[in-house]
Amino acid sequence: MKIPVLLSWSSGKDSAFALYELRRSKDYEVVGLLTTLTGAFDRVSMHGVRETLLDRQALAVGLPVWKVSLPYPCPNEEYERLMGQALGRARSEGIRHVAFGDLYLEDIRRYREGRLSAVGMECLFPLWHQETAALAREMIAVGLRARICCLDPRQLDRSFAGREFDLALLEALPDRVDPCGERGEFHTFVTDAPGFRDPVPVKVGESIERDGFVFTDLEPI
Repeated sequence: MKIPVLLSWSSGKDSAFALYELRRSKDYEVVGLLTTLTGAFDRVSMHGVRETLLDRQALAVGLPVWKVSLPYPCPNEEYERLMGQALGRARSEGIRHVAFGDLYLEDIRRYREGRLSAVGMECLFPLWHQETAALAREMIAVGLRARICCLDPRQLDRSFAGREFDLALLEALPDRVDPCGERGEFHTFVTDAPGFRDPVPVKVGESIERDGFVFTDLEPI
C-alpha cells in the first residue's frame, strides 16, 4: 500500500510540480492539499490568490483542500497553533507525512522538520536540491502554466507582475533572481499542469502594493 501524504499547497508552481513528482512515485499517495488562507481577505496566504481559484485547482487535480484560516496579521505563535490543529487532524486520520515544494533553503527545511517531528510526523521534499534553472525549464516543458501573482519589488521590478511563467520570462529575469523565485522574489498561480483534469483560466486584474509586496489580482474566467 502507498503511504498517504498531505501536500503543502500554495497554489504555485513548486507545489504543482511536487504533486506531479509524488504522483509518479510508487511509494506515496497524495490524499489532500494543505493550504493556509488569510481569512480577512479570503485569499491564499502570501500568494494573494482568491479562494475561489484555489477551489478550482482542487477540482482540477481531484483532491480535497485542508484549509487553515489565519488571522491578519498573524503572529507566529498563532500560525503554529492553527497548523498544529491541522496536523492533529492528519494524525487522527492516519496521515504521518507532509510534503513540501521547497528547493534549497536549509533554515526553512529545518523549521518544517522540527515542527512535524514534535508531533510525530515526517516531511517529504520531492524537489529538494534540484538545480533551479533546469527545474524551471522542465516545469514549462512538461506543460505547467502559471502566472506571477506576487512579487517582492525590492528584488524584482514591478513590471513582472502578472506575467506568464514561460521561457521568455526566464530569459528576462535579472541574474540575481532565482529562476524559481526560491528566495521569495516572486510567487505564482498555476493555471495548468500535468495531472490537471482541466485548466483553470484566469485574466490579469489590478496590481496593488501591500505589506511591501506587489499582489496581482488574478480573476477567474
